Amino acid sequence: MKKVLVVGSLNMDFAVYMDRRPQAGETVMAQSMKLVPGGKGANQAYALGKLGARTAMIGAVGTDTFGEQMLANLESVSVDTAGVKKITGAETGKAFIEIDSSGQNSISVIAGANAAVDETLVQGQEKLFAKADAVVMQLEIPVPSVLAAAKLAKKHGKLVVLDPAPARADLPDELWAHVDITKPNETELALLTGLPTGTADEAVTAAKFLLSKGVKNVLVTLGGEGTLLVGAGQVERIPAYQVKAVDTTAAGDCFLAAFVSYFTGSNFAEAIDFGAKAASIAVTRQGAQTSIPTKEEVEKFC
Repeated sequence: MKKVLVVGSLNMDFAVYMDRRPQAGETVMAQSMKLVPGGKGANQAYALGKLGARTAMIGAVGTDTFGEQMLANLESVSVDTAGVKKITGAETGKAFIEIDSSGQNSISVIAGANAAVDETLVQGQEKLFAKADAVVMQLEIPVPSVLAAAKLAKKHGKLVVLDPAPARADLPDELWAHVDITKPNETELALLTGLPTGTADEAVTAAKFLLSKGVKNVLVTLGGEGTLLVGAGQVERIPAYQVKAVDTTAAGDCFLAAFVSYFTGSNFAEAIDFGAKAASIAVTRQGAQTSIPTKEEVEKFC
């Protein structure tokens, strides 16, 4: 069984469901609100655990009820949370999500305890890096901590996977040079590179720009248009599955976790397809971690 270490964020999601999201200065009546465990790091760790990978997480929560709920939910799918620090006096991170009737969302995040995931915290968990086969990171914790995690992973010869979200244009080249696989969507890819990504050819060009920074492989998720795999001398499009979306929250996290859980080091197309199946199930369900399917559900899909 693959061992995966996730270094990243834990947020409690305040998910509000409505027919349409309000415009500036407008009030819109909503149908319901749910509290759901989330955060890109925790979503990916939870999905990996639920899909059968032996998973550990490094992160931080506050000493509040939300923090306890976040940890309990990860532990319910056998994620090792020993690397998640409880920060005295801090609040667990929060995300405020508006979801419209088409399943599309807008998200605002308050970092809370996630801001305390510093380089010292990461480096203090080196034993978890040594035990893992792959290390997965995102950008909802400080970038220096992400870089420290990437360096530790490479020190121990591990596969380094970066979900570059929320995307930013100022990521250091040193970080990209440590990344084996990155998974931006087309909007994130444009922010990361400063290049247009409106067409498939433009997305390939932008992905190759990341390759020039030292990234080994780029997976560009294109929603209903599938996924572009861009590597050294390789460009391939893997199709998506058409489903009716209810809530797209955590769909990208589910895709990446499923991909990593299935990836053997060379079976890119098959792992991407497995990720696409998992995400297709997730978008038909409400919430972040509540939407994640089991491995058996993914294997039965289609």
